[in-house]
Amino acid sequence: MPTFRFLCLSLVSVLIVSCGTQTRDSSPQPASRPNPMLGTWRLLTGTLVEKGQTTVTDYTRGVSFIKIINGDHFAFLQHDLTKGKDSAVFVAGGGRYDLRDSTYTEHLEYCSAREWEGNDFTFRVSLRGDTLVQQGVEKVAGAGVDRVNTERYVRVKD
Repeated sequence: MPTFRFLCLSLVSVLIVSCGTQTRDSSPQPASRPNPMLGTWRLLTGTLVEKGQTTVTDYTRGVSFIKIINGDHFAFLQHDLTKGKDSAVFVAGGGRYDLRDSTYTEHLEYCSAREWEGNDFTFRVSLRGDTLVQQGVEKVAGAGVDRVNTERYVRVKD
């Protein structure tokens, strides 16, 4: 009988100890893939194709345009480099974005061109080294815009 009592007490002790012990998965967790688009980007060129006409803009002369992308928002800022002497230019906008593989969708919540607000713009993006290219359709009924936009950016170094 003492052996039976010993076995029962041992079993109860094991149950009590195991109830109070948390198990942790010590296996390495896969690291979430970092977003390579995070950072600040300077626009080099923009190519618009609208109604069969192609317009290429060099954003390295007379104007500066940057895009800032963090974990869930983007913002862009553009201004003239003549400090308004010839013609003052200032454009800004931003909002949330989604990135799934090479599909990048901007949800424009704020924009100095107010008729653009509330629109979504989906681009195909590619990243090679420090060069980001995004291409997609910009369609804004209120502004009469329906065009293909291709933008080429370079990463701004710290």
